[in-house]
Amino acid sequence: MTREEKAREIYKRLKKAIPNPEVELRFTSPFELLAATILAAQCTDKLVNTVTPALFAKYETIKDYAAASVEDIDAMVTKINFHGNKAKNIHGAAKMIMEVYGGMVPKTMEELDALPGVARKTANVVLGSCFGIAEGIVIDTHGIRLSNKLGLTTEKDPVKIERDLMKLLPKETWIDFGHLLTLHGRYTCTARPHTCDKCPLDDLCPEYAQWHGH
Repeated sequence: MTREEKAREIYKRLKKAIPNPEVELRFTSPFELLAATILAAQCTDKLVNTVTPALFAKYETIKDYAAASVEDIDAMVTKINFHGNKAKNIHGAAKMIMEVYGGMVPKTMEELDALPGVARKTANVVLGSCFGIAEGIVIDTHGIRLSNKLGLTTEKDPVKIERDLMKLLPKETWIDFGHLLTLHGRYTCTARPHTCDKCPLDDLCPEYAQWHGH
């Protein structure tokens, strides 16, 4: 089985196990997802979802965030690690969207990437989940771990991993594939010790073969 065939088979099986893979951050607009994704860096989606309802209720539009002070935004997100920096980035992104992009969250990788606190991963999340645009594949800590574990890449850098996976998979699978790796890593193939009993990828995983002495 080539690496390409393996990647496609992994996609097929995970999609069968998780038919509607979606980001678990809660949001009702592109900017809310952008803000939530900035907050979610090195932090769990679960924790972010406990903080964002009050934040989103207080600031309803991008203009509201741009008009607020960094301190006001920061006061709403103190439970989140690196909250000061993240509040600064959310505020900066809102200002830039108002001033440069006419108050609309941009829809290209280059423009999103230029916003404070936004790198490829955040841009991919927003493009895929809000606009259905497949620019790339969301690679988070689960994506890094599983793509290495499953032998799809030997890279450790998320941008290089993303490049490898994009070569292996058809473009129409990119948006879902990033979410599938995240959800599979979060709930089935966890970083903590676990059994491989109910894993749909059993025979495709080198670790499973070791585990079962094949």
